[in-house]
Amino acid sequence: MSSYEGKCHCGQTEWNAKLEKEQQGHILCHCDTCKELSGSTFTLNQIIPKSALKITKGEDKLGKYTYYGESGKGVHCYFCPNCTSHVYHHQEVMGPDTIVLRTALLKKGIKDFKPAAEIFGKARLPWEKEVAATFETLPPS
Repeated sequence: MSSYEGKCHCGQTEWNAKLEKEQQGHILCHCDTCKELSGSTFTLNQIIPKSALKITKGEDKLGKYTYYGESGKGVHCYFCPNCTSHVYHHQEVMGPDTIVLRTALLKKGIKDFKPAAEIFGKARLPWEKEVAATFETLPPS
């Protein structure tokens, strides 16, 4: 297990994530919501236990909103209220103790991690090339 420091764009929110070796890679999400939130073709994430994330600065100020995913269950998004960088999401469909961490905001993760998987491949733009094992929606639990 290795520890990774992360921060939002403005630095108001900081955190530490403890990741097992098999979690030290990016899961590219091609869902339409991630495209809208990021203004890009996909986001870089990792699925981890909630206990592996410790917010070290700004936790009491984190913003939160909920939308309903393809499953019909809630997706709770936690973000810096100042710069709006999304730290993590909790998808109810994944259970109460699992979150989706944004790995692009980890100081070393952004450069050191390689693509490990792609999710919501059914929404990948037609000109994007596959770079890792792809799931049509979420990986099997």
